[in-house]
Amino acid sequence: MHEQRAFGTGPPLTRRQLLKITLAGGLLAASGTSLWQWTNTPRLHAATFIGAAATYDLNLTQLIGQGFHELGITAATIRGKRILLKPNLVETHPGHEHINTHPFVVRAAAEAFLRLGASRVLVGEGPGHRQDTLQILEESGLAEVLNEDHIPFMNLNDLVGTSVPNAGKQTALSTLTFPTVLHEVDWIVSMPKMKTHHWTGVTLSMKNLFGLMPGLYYGWPKNVFHHAGLHESILDITATLKPHFAIVDGIVGMEGDGPLMGTPKPLGVLVMGRNLPAVDATCARLMGIDPYKIGYLSTAENWLGPIHERDIEQRGERIDSHQQPFRLLEHIPATRDIQLVKS
Repeated sequence: MHEQRAFGTGPPLTRRQLLKITLAGGLLAASGTSLWQWTNTPRLHAATFIGAAATYDLNLTQLIGQGFHELGITAATIRGKRILLKPNLVETHPGHEHINTHPFVVRAAAEAFLRLGASRVLVGEGPGHRQDTLQILEESGLAEVLNEDHIPFMNLNDLVGTSVPNAGKQTALSTLTFPTVLHEVDWIVSMPKMKTHHWTGVTLSMKNLFGLMPGLYYGWPKNVFHHAGLHESILDITATLKPHFAIVDGIVGMEGDGPLMGTPKPLGVLVMGRNLPAVDATCARLMGIDPYKIGYLSTAENWLGPIHERDIEQRGERIDSHQQPFRLLEHIPATRDIQLVKS
């Protein structure tokens, strides 16, 4: 944390200090944050882990375990806890395995949590595009993996829900209805695929939470949130639910017209962390995208979590070692002019 000092008091600034302030001011102006706000508002901080994995055939359980270690998650943290893994299952098309979270990443996460002593691991999802969740589960290959490993699956779309006050207050929705099972677990883990998105720019760990909201109450494709505002709904759900962890499948992501019609983008990473805005900001930078140009991330800054590079401690691999700009389509407003600008 930088020492705070009122302007016009204390010794005069050196040329180096003045240069640093000038440079910082330029960065903050680009993000819509004033220098006064930056220097006078306590900053949130978080750590994220980037792990390298060129293919899904590697020992992903070991890699996730390494991420746990780097992030300070130990057996004492997890022992006895009930874990809900929430992958991204949207659609299935032959030859388009890059649409959904890879089954081997889900398997590895389950094994990693069980090795640390989790009392139970289950997988839950409520797809927003197709109502036949079990068909998507089968066609994605995840059903076979879960059956082999004896991991239960819950179709969240059909579960009875419990309404709670909307803590985010970004939409006009006074309450949010979550499946009752979410109150019966200790950790909720968002496990998205790293993708572009034709309405929100990117879809990562925060956007992935839409699949927790039962279609029984919110329809298909969760139209209530589309009408309330997608960016605002993402913030409301995250603020109200307060998920505990994220593991982003960026081994093969999706660029172009995501989240369904884009093309594969091999990036070779898993990104993990306890703070979802920090994880998503890190993913955006890996994708060559400016997190401040993503509406919900910019609003989340220093409220739900940090998104500025100075406030996120990167552990494991470096961003610049794996950064590969994702292809963005100019004719899609949400992905127009969101790329990082090299200084």
